[in-house]
Amino acid sequence: MLTNGTGSDTSTPKGRPGFPGPSPAGRPIPIPPDKSTELPDEEIIRSGIFNLAWPAITEMILMTVTQIVDMLMVGQLGPWAIAAVGIANQPFFFIMAVFQALAVGTTAIIARMTGAGDRASTGHVLRQSVLLAVSLGIMASAIFTVLGPRVIQFMGAEPEVYTPSLGYFRVIVGGLIFTALTIILIAALRGAGDTRTPMIVRGVANILNVVFNYLFIFGAFGFPRLEVMGAATGTILSRVFTVLALAWVISKNRTVLSWSGSFRAGFDREVIRRIARVGFPAAMEQIIMRSGQLIFVRTVAGMGTSAMAAHQIAMNIESLSIMPGFGFSVAATTLVGQHLGARRPLWAERAGFMTSRVAVISMSIMGILLFAFGPSVVHLYTDDPEVIALGGIALRILALAQPFCAISFTMAGSLRGAGDTRFVMISTALGIWGVRLGTAYTLGVTLGLGVPGAWIGLVADQLLRSLLTRRRFAGGAWKGIRV
Repeated sequence: MLTNGTGSDTSTPKGRPGFPGPSPAGRPIPIPPDKSTELPDEEIIRSGIFNLAWPAITEMILMTVTQIVDMLMVGQLGPWAIAAVGIANQPFFFIMAVFQALAVGTTAIIARMTGAGDRASTGHVLRQSVLLAVSLGIMASAIFTVLGPRVIQFMGAEPEVYTPSLGYFRVIVGGLIFTALTIILIAALRGAGDTRTPMIVRGVANILNVVFNYLFIFGAFGFPRLEVMGAATGTILSRVFTVLALAWVISKNRTVLSWSGSFRAGFDREVIRRIARVGFPAAMEQIIMRSGQLIFVRTVAGMGTSAMAAHQIAMNIESLSIMPGFGFSVAATTLVGQHLGARRPLWAERAGFMTSRVAVISMSIMGILLFAFGPSVVHLYTDDPEVIALGGIALRILALAQPFCAISFTMAGSLRGAGDTRFVMISTALGIWGVRLGTAYTLGVTLGLGVPGAWIGLVADQLLRSLLTRRRFAGGAWKGIRV
């Protein structure tokens, strides 16, 4: 993978397409030699793809498994506990859109600066992102702690789950600053080309999360029995560890990032503006996606209990099946951004297409497995024949979507690395709101196809997004975007 660049020309370009621009640290960026016509070395790119992707995939698999274990623990308290956590998590995901947007901007800018070899400026951007995350985290925690009762009421919580849901929500929101810092530090490391450190730290944190949950949910070994609030407490404590561990690793110069400079300088408006320029469309994309998913779930919920159960099981399995796509998306974002920073647009283009090709192969294999063994996997969750049948059909439909998911994930990741987040937002809106929801309602409800009709809408959504994002990337307009 590309982690630095060299060059003797230290003049600062003004408005040069595709170049990161003036150093936010107040110094000229060390500009690498112009390599805009240099042909890419596929072996180097291929090595970079796998070095970045496999730790990201491993990290996400560990997180998903941990979430499943957490839900199994909460489920032992009763159905009311699962409902309470689900109700509280939905608004929390909307709140997190702001920090996900900040993460996208941080990754894109740090990737460019890493490619340009300007380590001092990557440290400056890291500090600015941390300051912004802390400020927004404190503000959001205060606001939503106060508004908690209204939020949970708005989500339609039944009387028996209202109190535990509110307790969970207030704990998880109260620790929002640590969640935000976790997201930002990992985003910065990924932009700098380091996906192994987040994998290792998150792996340990996931183990701690399970341990903390066991102690606080059930009151084991003399710890207080907090039940649902214990699950939130365990999650926050694991994120405190993640933040402290990542900050320590960076402070010891164990990564390509550093804390160079001082936090006392305050906010740098230029850096904040650049992060917002890339991050705001990403925030809107998250809101569009989350709201669309919520409507999608409500559409399926109206089809009956068995349909909803089959849908939830299939979605749980889907979260594992798309892990390769997510990992390769991270690799694409980093490589495209770094190669653009190093003034190698042909390398950036080749990296995007090669990452997409590898992802298609990997996820097509996953699709074959889902198609062959889908009903058997659903049977692991339930013995209900109707749920098994519906879930199995849903997974076989999902199998057909796997290659399209691979393309849309990696092409969107490539465009994010180039800073073209506005187009990714538009494609997400068209796919979810223009295709998925309309198709799901028409086939699933109007024509009475039920869950299969809804999941055909999911395939159509991914097909459209894969076509749009690939065409955008192939057009090359992203090469002239400044971040």
